[in-house]
Amino acid sequence: MGGGIGIQLFNSIFLLIVTMVISFPLSLGAGIYLSEYANQNSWLTNLVRTSIEILSSLPSVVVVLFGFLIFVVQFGYGFSIISGALALTVFNLPLMTRNVEESLRAVHHTQREGGLALGLSRWETVLHVIVPEALPGIITGVVLSSGRIFGEAAALIYTAGQSAPALNWSNWNPMSVSSPISIFRQAETLAVHIWKVNGEGTVPDGAAVSAGASAVLIIFVLLFNFGARFIGKKIHSKLTAS
Repeated sequence: MGGGIGIQLFNSIFLLIVTMVISFPLSLGAGIYLSEYANQNSWLTNLVRTSIEILSSLPSVVVVLFGFLIFVVQFGYGFSIISGALALTVFNLPLMTRNVEESLRAVHHTQREGGLALGLSRWETVLHVIVPEALPGIITGVVLSSGRIFGEAAALIYTAGQSAPALNWSNWNPMSVSSPISIFRQAETLAVHIWKVNGEGTVPDGAAVSAGASAVLIIFVLLFNFGARFIGKKIHSKLTAS
């Protein structure tokens, strides 16, 4: 095969970052609204919860077709990182929103009462008391969603593309398709590369290449999980002084 898997691994990491930049603020805001501000008996809240349940139960092939038709064709992004990130956001948004909401709800009500008793506004209580206390659970949701991003192939084959063109590491123009930080270039991820080698590879060492790439993917996911949990604990300890 030749060429190694460096570009594919970089594409996986970059796609993860772009997806999280899009999906995490949306899920955090939706989780805070549903947990702290929404009228639990209103039709709007029930509609939002129903929509989340429907999205979380969609088969992956439906999300693949939706991402291809909307982001690749209708929006005109073509096979690109931004198309893949938006399709993965549709995957991850229900899971992350529910995780954030449940993590916030798990915080004892005395924490909220204590913040309000100290003169904090409701928003300040949520931002400085509730969210830091719920941070370990939120980090768990981020880790689970990140694992899905690293391992997802079906949703990326028809959105992010199946090729990994050479990158010019001295070109930092985000609008150039040869730039590593461009979100408008095709980006074969490591999971898609493994799928291609298994499904279309014709070289004699295809099985060995696939096994090696799979091992790298597993090791990187493990390192990412441990690193995210370690950083999350440090941030939680700093914010809560525990």
